Amino acid sequence: MKILILCTGNSCRSQMAAAFLEAFDDNLEVYSAGTLPSERVHPEAIQVMKEIGVDIATKSPTAVTEFIHHKFDYVITVCDGAKEACPVFTGEVKNRLHIGFIDPAEAHGTPEEIRSVFRQVRNEILVDFFAFYRIELL
Repeated sequence: MKILILCTGNSCRSQMAAAFLEAFDDNLEVYSAGTLPSERVHPEAIQVMKEIGVDIATKSPTAVTEFIHHKFDYVITVCDGAKEACPVFTGEVKNRLHIGFIDPAEAHGTPEEIRSVFRQVRNEILVDFFAFYRIELL
């Protein structure tokens, strides 16, 4: 099963979702990409994933253009921007889904308030992608 998780910056939501899917099932071939990739994975995303034992520190944002010619069983957008800007793939895409989340990188406030938003989004991604895994992939 080959899955692409697509976001705008590929620095938070798509990285977390891909890491969760990989943790659920190491037989899945999971990629993440961005329509306008950031320079790095957001440090708060790395930190809140580390809190629950998932390491995304070595990941880096990737442009979706690297995957345009690939075949995927699923392309899943996790933000409205990526849903709207999702490119046409020349490789076969069997299923397109949208499982959207707010962008924690846009959170404002104290460092603890910002981290709280990242935790909230992380937890929502975990719940929604576990449901996707159980319903769609098992």
